[in-house]
Amino acid sequence: MDDKIVNCLAYNGKVNVRCIKSTNMVEEARKLHDLSPTATAALGRLLTITSVLGKEMKSEKGTITTQIKGNGPIGSMTAVADNLGNVKGYVQNPYIDVPLNPENGKLNVGQAVGKEGMVYIIKDIGLKEPYVGMTPIVSGEIAEDFTNYFATSEQTPTVVALGVLVDKNGVKSAGGYLITLMPDATEDEIVKIENALKKADSISKMLDDGKELVEIAEIVTGDQNLMYFEDDIVPKYFCGCSKERMEKNLMTIGKNEISDILEKEGKAELMCHFCNKKYLFNSQELKDIIDKIEN
Repeated sequence: MDDKIVNCLAYNGKVNVRCIKSTNMVEEARKLHDLSPTATAALGRLLTITSVLGKEMKSEKGTITTQIKGNGPIGSMTAVADNLGNVKGYVQNPYIDVPLNPENGKLNVGQAVGKEGMVYIIKDIGLKEPYVGMTPIVSGEIAEDFTNYFATSEQTPTVVALGVLVDKNGVKSAGGYLITLMPDATEDEIVKIENALKKADSISKMLDDGKELVEIAEIVTGDQNLMYFEDDIVPKYFCGCSKERMEKNLMTIGKNEISDILEKEGKAELMCHFCNKKYLFNSQELKDIIDKIEN
């Protein structure tokens, strides 16, 4: 089944719930980057939350970039989404392998990411300068780190849940939800949600059990009378790189550096971090790029 994002309103509009199924996009990332199970879980969670945030961008040309730079062995992680929820990403160490979490026997994303470092969110809506928000990592588990980000940087009380279920064949299920309290939410709604969350299974298990996104929204809020909105847009793992974009990247290093590459190597090969596609620039193409910089 296709991936999907559903937006719901609970308790007569006092609570906003966004649910996403991201199994296919996470599996595509796993295959593209040959990710280990732990790296799949870590990057999959970041891709999932970034896709949801991208879908909320109002500008058609808007993009959102999320980065987690922790002190764990996985290194930095980056994801970028457009306003349709299409997303791409990569990790610094895709082959990372750490022992399972001794408390629950699950993949230890927190240890891989590390408990010290920063979470960055960069929103580009086409203005001169993008908005940059940042908060410290609190656990390395990513969902908790973004919950802290919303509370600290955007002063928005939000519960974030993210999950990736991996077996020997790849990604069985992946997804997440964000529960955001509106200003008129009362203590009564908060208590109901807290009680519902205590009873709910993990997002990855609910998806693996075949539950629909609206059903999941009902479970995690305790409200069986949701208003929900969905469209036909299917978010995907999508890179969109091109030789033209790589040429622009190459131009940023300057004509002296390019001239040095031309003299020593006679060519240049660039690889896209997001999809691992390689782009070759021969000697004549490098000369043309130098001319463009000089002009």
